[in-house]
Amino acid sequence: MRPRDSAGFTLIELLVVVAVIGILAALAVPGLLRARSAGNEASALASLRVVNSSQHVYMSACGNGFYASQLTILGDPPPSGTAFISPDLGSAISIDKSGYTVTMARGSESQASVNDGCNASGTAANLASSYYASNQPITPSGTGSRWFFTNALGTIYVSSADDFDTQTIGNTAPSAGAVLQ
Repeated sequence: MRPRDSAGFTLIELLVVVAVIGILAALAVPGLLRARSAGNEASALASLRVVNSSQHVYMSACGNGFYASQLTILGDPPPSGTAFISPDLGSAISIDKSGYTVTMARGSESQASVNDGCNASGTAANLASSYYASNQPITPSGTGSRWFFTNALGTIYVSSADDFDTQTIGNTAPSAGAVLQ
């Protein structure tokens, strides 16, 4: 009979290592999901800040005192310049970005402009005296747990529920949510 070769791991030792790795992974996954959700919310806030900035530049430089009523108008460059918003936000009416859906439209109290804007899609019918934009999670409690809203005031509002859907007022604070500090 030959002596037992001790150059390796036994099945029990391998199972213990696999179990320890499984326990560590189970403890780490919720933290990683929270970190991803926080990153998505930070991206959603940044997108609304970009919308506010580009709307005010558009109004003062191109819209003859009026705002664009859609993201695609901000994505359309004027004849002698660059677009007012980056292509990732200005390529469609509604954009899915980092787990959130960004939408923008004219405010309910808006009046149409009598003058066209300086870019091709900025016709008088597409300009408005106010706007509102919202950012809602694609999967609530998954990709994000807060809803964000902004309007022509430039303030960003936050809510833990989907209560911005009915908010279309572009020149006053919404009746739901709180000002983001």
